[in-house]
Amino acid sequence: MRRLAEYLGCGNIYKSRESFSLMVGKLDDLTSKVLPFCINYPVLGVKGQDFEDFSTVVDMIKAKKHLTEEGLEEIKKIKQGMNKGRK
Repeated sequence: MRRLAEYLGCGNIYKSRESFSLMVGKLDDLTSKVLPFCINYPVLGVKGQDFEDFSTVVDMIKAKKHLTEEGLEEIKKIKQGMNKGRK
């Protein structure tokens, strides 16, 4: 995970119990580094669907839709369907 952060040139690594997470806080880093990497090296299966939802939310944030009540509700709805909420 540390090498991935080094390769991307962004993010911080956090450990919780038995897992590690790469946290990227800058929207510009997400759009210019993380998303292109994940598009070039796609994740398959359900996690790939979660990535598509995540990309949609990033686009909404870039367009500042998260600043409206409707946009925020749409993001919450997308979030509920991700990970274990996917049917």
